[in-house]
Amino acid sequence: MVASEILALAAFKEGRYPASFPSFGSERRGAPVVAYVRLDDKPIEQRTEVYTPHGLVVLDQNLILLKLAPVTEGLREKGWLLINSAKSPAEWSKILPGYKIATVDASAIAVKNGLGSKTSPIVNTAILGALAKVPGVAGIEAILDAVHETVPIKPEANVEAARESYDSMRPWV
Repeated sequence: MVASEILALAAFKEGRYPASFPSFGSERRGAPVVAYVRLDDKPIEQRTEVYTPHGLVVLDQNLILLKLAPVTEGLREKGWLLINSAKSPAEWSKILPGYKIATVDASAIAVKNGLGSKTSPIVNTAILGALAKVPGVAGIEAILDAVHETVPIKPEANVEAARESYDSMRPWV
């Protein structure tokens, strides 16, 4: 949810129109949270869930590996996934054929930068750096600026995590 709000701010800083909102589903602690972001060059009037996204960001690979949620449901054919994982995009493409996949070990980057713990890393800002490499989303400078402006605790560490993630994303397969 926080990552979607930061992404929306970054796109706004670049002169685009964002719309961001979460969906909590079953409101129980520990349940997966889904957040939607729409970006456009003109005002956005649609305020509903995104049923056929162009791409997805997966912060917890276990959602896919353990089939905890229908992660790719509705994802457009040849859509893209950015997955927080130490696995390579090629390994993921065997599990999720038909999609463009990139990975970044946002968990390791978050831990390295003191964001959360090894068992519970806080990966939202780290994943945003890699997301800057997705064409048409938001540039890295706007994302770094939005992270610094938005994150109240450890802003420099969060900016560094985003920058490191940008530099270490494993490209699309």
